[in-house]
Amino acid sequence: MFTGIVEELGEVVAVEDLGDSSRFRLRGPLVTEGARHGDSIAVNGVCLTVVDSTEGEFTADVMAETLHRSSLGALAPGHRVNLERPMALGGRLGGHLVQGHVDGTGVITDRAPGEHWEVVTVSLPERLARYVVEKGSVTVDGISLTVVEAGADHFSVSLIPTTLELTTLGRKKVGDPVNLEVDVLAKYVERLLGQGGHPVPAGGALPTEGAR
Repeated sequence: MFTGIVEELGEVVAVEDLGDSSRFRLRGPLVTEGARHGDSIAVNGVCLTVVDSTEGEFTADVMAETLHRSSLGALAPGHRVNLERPMALGGRLGGHLVQGHVDGTGVITDRAPGEHWEVVTVSLPERLARYVVEKGSVTVDGISLTVVEAGADHFSVSLIPTTLELTTLGRKKVGDPVNLEVDVLAKYVERLLGQGGHPVPAGGALPTEGAR
């Protein structure tokens, strides 16, 4: 579990095409400090498993499903990435509960600079729109952000100077893709309230797959 508070702006060192998957080597001296085989590190909001770690770099395999659902497939050597280690039990929850399980991708459609911040608008897949609400939380490229305005096919967020300087969102341009993860609590609430067409029975138990 992550919090959406980016720890380090890392860099893609190499990408190896393995046919139905890819192997990434990424540089991140902070997040690799003490990292071992099997540990998790979020890369642009995608939870990846460390295969190997040495001298400030780590290797991770990315399966076809992840490449298809996220923007990681567009990464190339030299690209900067947001990196975060999992939250330690008992640690501070600086952002919100982030799983590192990307729900889909959006595209930056507008950037409006302000005096002390910048408002960024991102397109939103229709199937995810119901989970994004004004003043709610959304994860963009692994960054926990508060929604300023939520529309049927887009949402906007305000970025403070620190976010612009220390994350990829300070470098992304209009037309660039970003990974999106909606608040998992919204999906659980929807399920419990029976919005998927299965009202919760009096006993509180939801129907199983076999009972549908």
